[in-house]
Amino acid sequence: MDREWGSKPGSGGAASAQNEAIDRRERLRRLALETIDLCKLCLTLHNNEGNYLAHTQGKRHQTNLAKRAAREAKDAPAQPQPHKRKVAPLRKIVKIGRPGYRVTKQFDSETKQRSLLFQIEYPEIEDLAKPRHRFMSSYEQRVESFDKRYQYLLFAAEPYEIIAFKVPSAEIDKSTPKFFSHWDPDLKTYMLQLYFKVKPAEGIKPPPANGAAAPGAPPRPLPPPPQGLPPPPPPPQVPPPPMANGPPRPLPPRRSA
Repeated sequence: MDREWGSKPGSGGAASAQNEAIDRRERLRRLALETIDLCKLCLTLHNNEGNYLAHTQGKRHQTNLAKRAAREAKDAPAQPQPHKRKVAPLRKIVKIGRPGYRVTKQFDSETKQRSLLFQIEYPEIEDLAKPRHRFMSSYEQRVESFDKRYQYLLFAAEPYEIIAFKVPSAEIDKSTPKFFSHWDPDLKTYMLQLYFKVKPAEGIKPPPANGAAAPGAPPRPLPPPPQGLPPPPPPPQVPPPPMANGPPRPLPPRRSA
């Protein structure tokens, strides 16, 4: 079998000096590519990592970064910016105490309605400010224990503290002539009047079908006997049954000793 000297069976011939030089240069080129860093933005080569890091912090690299960012922002389509709601900063107001007040209880004899008239005095209220009021249920407050029979009426005006009145939790008549509020800027007095609706009277409930009295009601008396009827006949007298052994026998006389 004809083969070149020094080669193994099944392999190519022995490499010449020229082929070994070509192979060595290729290995060195690949090794250089692995150890040399390339900056694609600036198109610069760096022999070691330290040189590459120094380049990224340099002026040339930073300028190219800014140019690329400006070019991308110009080419990108314009997108609508999200709407940001402007929130007014909270003012720090020093409270000066509670305002003076007067509460008047009223009763309308025609409509049988009860009403309350509130007069709140705000002599030191801020300029161009107007007092406000609102109703608060017993569930909302955290000062007193919950009681569904009452609700709270709050009044507020800067720089005074908020005051609250505990009123019955009845339905309020908010018709125009009865429910109104008025602010007098000259006297610095805030007035509010409210009427409570009258609860409808409960109708007479029909008696139960079985004739029994409703729970909690007194028992009904028995109806009187009918008048004008003859008295019932007396019950028939039945004779006593006969004795089985006949009439009783007389006892014999006792003998004297």
